[in-house]
Amino acid sequence: MATTPRIVFFGTPDFAVASLGQLLRAGFSVVAVVTAPDKQAGRGLKEKASPVKEFALQHGIQVLQPVNMKDPVFLEQLSACRPDLQIVIAFRMMPRQVWALPPMGTFNLHASLLPQYRGAAPINRAIMNGEVESGVTTFFLNEQIDTGKILLAEKVEIGPDETAGELHDRLMKTGAALVLKTVEKIVSGEIDEIHQDSLISADSILKQAPKIFREDCRIDWNQDVCTIHNFIRGLSPHPGAYAILDLADGGPLQLKIFRAVPEQTDQHGSPGEFFTDGKSYLKVGAKNGFMHLHELQLQGRKVMNTGDFLRGFGRIFPETRGI
Repeated sequence: MATTPRIVFFGTPDFAVASLGQLLRAGFSVVAVVTAPDKQAGRGLKEKASPVKEFALQHGIQVLQPVNMKDPVFLEQLSACRPDLQIVIAFRMMPRQVWALPPMGTFNLHASLLPQYRGAAPINRAIMNGEVESGVTTFFLNEQIDTGKILLAEKVEIGPDETAGELHDRLMKTGAALVLKTVEKIVSGEIDEIHQDSLISADSILKQAPKIFREDCRIDWNQDVCTIHNFIRGLSPHPGAYAILDLADGGPLQLKIFRAVPEQTDQHGSPGEFFTDGKSYLKVGAKNGFMHLHELQLQGRKVMNTGDFLRGFGRIFPETRGI
């Protein structure tokens, strides 16, 4: 087995950059990076490279950007890299002829403790469900999503007010260390593989982490304040939980909410009803109390704290009700 394996790294966002950087700092040979094609972004619709591509180019690493993973040209380019090992982080599904190519296998870093929270949005879904712990897992790829043999895992606690963005940044660092440890153990031949089925008992309830769409992000004020609190922080800062304001002098307007504090009380307004002194507080009625809004964004405006928001837009609330 190679002591200095030729590694091909698959990834696109910042979450993957941390692991790529860790591998390079440890002296491993990353011979190529596979990432998403450039996308048009901004007002000028200029081509924008992924964070992984930008990092790779800064470090002189060959970059491949296939539109179709089964494209014969791409497959030939990948084979020419002669990878011993492939690592996948925050990338799309790939066909067998890609993940089965290297003799040492292809492993993935997933932001949950598998087999729990398989899917595209494990960080968001864990917080939305009120979990108190999460983690990262490395596993070998196979034909099905997030079901391969587990290599290593690391637990982390979730804070009671922690947002998805904050957990993302912590798991990114924990994951980078776990990726390095996984490579070292694979190279040394000390890695143990655990079938995920062995971790699933007859009474296990597997929680899934499907992709989140805009229609999944609207707040239901008829729920209890704890559930709403988890929902808001689980979608903060992206894609963002939102409410719809029904303005008396215009059409409906979207209000994104990034931070809120629950107040459980027997005295509460109608679910979705806004209350404010116009200066320092803005709260919304829920099933069993209020949600005090602390960081929010009116459609087309910047993110603000409550005080700044009310100074600029507080006039809308005497005539406004959440729907």
